[in-house]
Amino acid sequence: MKETVTAEPAPPPAPGAEQYLALDFANTAIALPGGQFLDLLGTPAAANRWLAERDLAPTDAGMREMCAAQLRSLRENVRALLASRVAGLPALPAALSAVNDALTRVPTAALLHWDEKNGPYRAAPHPTTQIVDHALATLAANTADLLTGPDAERLTACGSPPCGRYLLRHGRRHWCSTRCGDRARAARAYARRTGRETD
Repeated sequence: MKETVTAEPAPPPAPGAEQYLALDFANTAIALPGGQFLDLLGTPAAANRWLAERDLAPTDAGMREMCAAQLRSLRENVRALLASRVAGLPALPAALSAVNDALTRVPTAALLHWDEKNGPYRAAPHPTTQIVDHALATLAANTADLLTGPDAERLTACGSPPCGRYLLRHGRRHWCSTRCGDRARAARAYARRTGRETD
């Protein structure tokens, strides 16, 4: 099981994350050297902070674990779609369904409900639920834009294990950060010195 790290600072945004919120979102799960893991959506407070920093929620939205779990679930499905695109493989149907479900989550009107005692009534969802649903729909729409747009051809995974972040390739660069690039170059230099092949 991976250890969750809280003291480790998050690496800088990967190339393309400033353009596509979907990349920034997918990269909130960060594998670090030494088997450590950083999850920027790991707690309700962290998820609220991440959403607020991107103007998807107010700072006092009152996220609960259920909300953070919905975000983490969508993130894993977005990551699965990005991985399928990068590998040139068919998308998992469950990942497509999850993203499509998120795209349609924002109701445009108060929904009809039925109470066994009092009969039909209309009610809007809880304000926090509305915030989370809007964020999920926004993130899903941005994922669809990335995967169907002209930049999809530039989508790649960071080439420095154990990093699992995604980025848009610029020229030959295929690392998400200077730190990952330095680590990959050091591993290649070590392999040359010792005569070993790297993955």
